[in-house]
Amino acid sequence: MGTFKIEGGHKLKGEITPQGAKNEALQILCAVLLTSEPVTIHNIPDILDVNKLIGLLGDLGVKVDKLSKGSYRFQADSVNLEYLQSEDFKRDGRGLRGSIMLVGPLLGRYGQGYIPKPGGDKIGRRRLDTHFQGFINLGATFRYNREEHFYGVEADQLKGTYMLLDEASVTGTANIVMAAVLAEGTSTIYNAACEPYLQQLCNMLNRMGAKITGIGSNLLTVEGVSSLKGTEHTMLPDMIEIGSWIGLAAMTQSALTIKNVSWENLGQIPTIFSRIGITIERQGDDIFIPEHKDGYEIQHFIDGSILTIADAPWPGLTPDLLSIILVVATQARGEVLIHQKMFESRLFFVDKLIDMGAKIILCDPHRATVIGHDFKSTLKATTMVSPDIRAGVSLLIAALSAKGTSTIHNIEQIDRGYEDIDNRLRAIGAKITRSQAN
Repeated sequence: MGTFKIEGGHKLKGEITPQGAKNEALQILCAVLLTSEPVTIHNIPDILDVNKLIGLLGDLGVKVDKLSKGSYRFQADSVNLEYLQSEDFKRDGRGLRGSIMLVGPLLGRYGQGYIPKPGGDKIGRRRLDTHFQGFINLGATFRYNREEHFYGVEADQLKGTYMLLDEASVTGTANIVMAAVLAEGTSTIYNAACEPYLQQLCNMLNRMGAKITGIGSNLLTVEGVSSLKGTEHTMLPDMIEIGSWIGLAAMTQSALTIKNVSWENLGQIPTIFSRIGITIERQGDDIFIPEHKDGYEIQHFIDGSILTIADAPWPGLTPDLLSIILVVATQARGEVLIHQKMFESRLFFVDKLIDMGAKIILCDPHRATVIGHDFKSTLKATTMVSPDIRAGVSLLIAALSAKGTSTIHNIEQIDRGYEDIDNRLRAIGAKITRSQAN
C-alpha cells in the first residue's frame, strides 16, 4: 500500500495542466470495439483505471500500440470472445467500474456481452439496471449468475426502439448508444445524459459513420448502421481535476494558473466555486486563481438563507466535485449545506476532516453542514486513509493546507484518477513525498 507524506502550510505557485478526462476515456476506449479499423486516441490519462481498461482490451485481442505519451492506436479486428467467459476476465473485469461499458459495443457488434459485477469506489450503491434494461429494450436476452455475480446479454440482431431511461445515467446512456449504433432501425433515447463526455462519444461515433442526432440534449435519436469505420479522437481535459486545482489554490491561498481548461465544457463549475467566494479569472482558455490573502466568503441565497450546493445531472454540478467543495468550505467565511444526492456513502470521509479540526456536522448520509474557519484556525496535520478517488484528493488538499506533516495511506485510490499527482504538485511548490510499503 502506497503512502503520501505531505508537509502542509506552503504556498504554491505556477501553472498546472489538467490531464485528459478519466470519465471520457472509459467510454471512448470501449468504443474502439465497434469497428475493425484502427482508432487513434489522444490525451489519454496515464492513471490506474484507464490503464486497467487498456489491459482488458489487449486481453480481448485488441491490438494496442502506444504512439507517444497519451496517444494510442487501437484495432479490434480479431477480438477473442472466448476470453469473456474466462476466469481471468471474471477476475480482472471485477476490479474496474468502467468495464461495464464493454458490454454495449460487444453486444452491438458481436451479439453478446458479458461482465462480472464491477468494482470501483466504495461510495454507495451503483446499480446497473439502466444499462441492462436499455439492452433488453433493444431486444437482448438478459441473464445473471447470482453465484458468480456474472451478467450477460445476447441477441441475434438488436432492433431500434423508443425508450425512456429511468435515470439520466452517463455510463448507462453511453452503453446503450454504443449498442444502438449497430442496431437495425432507429432508437430514440429519452432522459439521456448529456454531459460533455457523452457528447464527445457521440461526436466520435458520428465520425465513424454512426447517425446520432440530438447530441447535447436529453433526447437522442440513433439511426442504426451496418458497420463503423476508424477515426481519430482527442479527449477533453478532466473537469474534475480542474475543479480540484481550483480548490487547491483557494485552500492554500496560492496563485495558480490552470492551463487549457476548455471553458465551454465546464458548465456550472466556475459559478459554484464563485458562490463560495473564490475568484476565478478567465485568461483565454486558462483559469487564473489569484492569492486569496483575505480569504473567501460564501454567498447566501437571495432571501438570506444558507447556501445549499447539490449535485445534479448535467448541466448541474457533477457529484464528483462535492467532496472538493466541502473541503474548500472548511476555510471559508460563512456556512454551506452540501447535499450529495447520488451516493449514500460518499460523505463518510468527513470524520477525517473533523479530526483535523474542521467544523462539519454530518446531518445524514447525504448532507453535511460546513462552518468555515475563515483561516483564523488552520487544519491540523494527521494520519488518514484514502477511501476513494475524490475523497482521497480532498484529503490531500486538506493536508497541503494544514499545519504540520500529514500522512495519507492507500494512495492507490488517488492514482486511479490522477496522473503522476505528486510530481505535478511538487512542480508548483508542494512538499509531498511518496513511499511504498514493503
